[in-house]
Amino acid sequence: MALVTFLSDFGDKDYYVPAVKAKMLAVNPQLNIIDISHNIQTFDIAHAAFVLRSTFRDFPKGTVHLVSLNTTGSITHGYIGVKLEEHIFVGPNNGILSLLADHEPGIMVQFADIHLKDSTFPTKDILAPIAAKVASGAAIHDFGGPLQNFRKLMSRHPKATRESITGHVLRVDRYGNLITNINKEVFDKLNPGKFTIDFGRESVSKLHKGYDQVEPGDCFAFFNSLDLLEIGINHGHGGELLGLKYDSVVYVTFHP
Repeated sequence: MALVTFLSDFGDKDYYVPAVKAKMLAVNPQLNIIDISHNIQTFDIAHAAFVLRSTFRDFPKGTVHLVSLNTTGSITHGYIGVKLEEHIFVGPNNGILSLLADHEPGIMVQFADIHLKDSTFPTKDILAPIAAKVASGAAIHDFGGPLQNFRKLMSRHPKATRESITGHVLRVDRYGNLITNINKEVFDKLNPGKFTIDFGRESVSKLHKGYDQVEPGDCFAFFNSLDLLEIGINHGHGGELLGLKYDSVVYVTFHP
């Protein structure tokens, strides 16, 4: 199955998304192109990486993922293809692909100059044809050689002791709910049965099973489908009402 996902910060009001799709379909009209999102906050690598990391494993192995963010920015060091956990990613070498897992990709390719061209729209002119050809059966090695300088960005990891976990907000979603980097497995290993979760001006001392397990206006905390601690206010914008945003600190204190 020739499957390509497409992630960008292009939005849905301009010609950019359909132009890229048309370029890929010109290579192979049988491609199945799935939009992950085009409403990534502009130039926000952390947002894009969080969305892609949270979704790519749900697609079949062998899926090609076209990533377009800061493709013309000064932090982009060329264009690359990588193979990670049996998935192929095609995008800029600006650090975004380093945030998809806690280990390096097994294969990393720097696209050769012969496939590059001067362009104000490199996603369409450079990345889209390569993504379409790889999804149609070509190997990423066909378009370049070993990558010598894989640009890496550091993601925040929670700090855990027997007494506490200090984590951070990874994402404030459109509802104002706050998704943290505190993992359920770590929490369960350390939890003696009693705990307090402190965030902003509020705290909770129990976990809930979902958003509607508390009254409207009350705070909730539960581990979501990603097994990450999610906090917020039922029927309220937790980010605004709690004064929290991306990278805000969340504390878990364990009580013997």
